[in-house]
Amino acid sequence: MQAKLQEQLSPADAEVILGRLPERIKAALIARAAEIEYPIAAAIEVAPVFSTQKH
Repeated sequence: MQAKLQEQLSPADAEVILGRLPERIKAALIARAAEIEYPIAAAIEVAPVFSTQKH
């Protein structure tokens, strides 16, 4: 059986990822998602970009 390739992270996959992150990183991602009004799955996808932005 071949896995189906998805272009976007599913909400269920986002929850699995969040569950494996340290609490401070999880909290930061959730806060950033709320700040930019993105679903958490989308915020996780673009998280590497967050680390390159100056605040």
